Amino acid sequence: MDAGNDSVKVVPVTAFQDNYIWVLDDGRHAVVVDPGESGPVLDYLAKKSLALTAILLTHHHGDHIGGVAELLAHAPVPVYGPAGESIVWIDHPLAGGEHARLTTPALDFAVLDVPGHTAGHIAYWLAGGPADAPRLFCGDTLFSCGCGRLFEGTAAQMLASLDRISALPGDTHVHCAHEYTLSNIRFALACEPENSALQSWRDHAQRLRDEGRPTLPTTLAQELATNPFLRSDAPGVIAAALRHAGKPHLSREQVFATVRAWKDGFR
Repeated sequence: MDAGNDSVKVVPVTAFQDNYIWVLDDGRHAVVVDPGESGPVLDYLAKKSLALTAILLTHHHGDHIGGVAELLAHAPVPVYGPAGESIVWIDHPLAGGEHARLTTPALDFAVLDVPGHTAGHIAYWLAGGPADAPRLFCGDTLFSCGCGRLFEGTAAQMLASLDRISALPGDTHVHCAHEYTLSNIRFALACEPENSALQSWRDHAQRLRDEGRPTLPTTLAQELATNPFLRSDAPGVIAAALRHAGKPHLSREQVFATVRAWKDGFR
């Protein structure tokens, strides 16, 4: 955010069993990201006396768009979302390289094209200001110590999408859409049991959950140190993929694909 937007706070509103709907709140107005349910959002708006001014969508899955119709009945606001996906409410279609520029509050989101989980998935990035770090709203592309399943895209697409995210500043706060951290850490430790940063994150994340607090946002720097899906060139992840695949050599893309397929069946 720029200096004029440092008063905007970002709040996770819980939905379903493990979704987070992110609300950007300047004290009078609210922008909502991926409202899978309307009820929790309407309750938050009423409690804080906020006017809804925009909705941002990352992809078409129902647990990310299911509350849009009811929110629009409450307040007919602009809906920003992926140009490459069929979502009936979108009136501001966006693709990677574009910007979503909001006036109330004044926010300028850079749009990233991040297919893999779905074919047209996008993410929104806010540059930081003097009193606030950069922020990424990535839907189901990136999780803490994980990434989204490949429902519509390929391993090559998802790896390219994660590389695009990895190029952002390390202090970027990553606002994932699900509280999957502890289960993802279990898998990450199966890949890199000796990773001390990962061990520390496991202990801290467990304390947060024991206290009833979210583990998110994470930071990109932390993910680069702990997330196996961002570490396809890390020796520990490569060795784990080779063992799992039973092969003497794998390309970087094959390492990623092996780890992703391994995670799909991990219990």
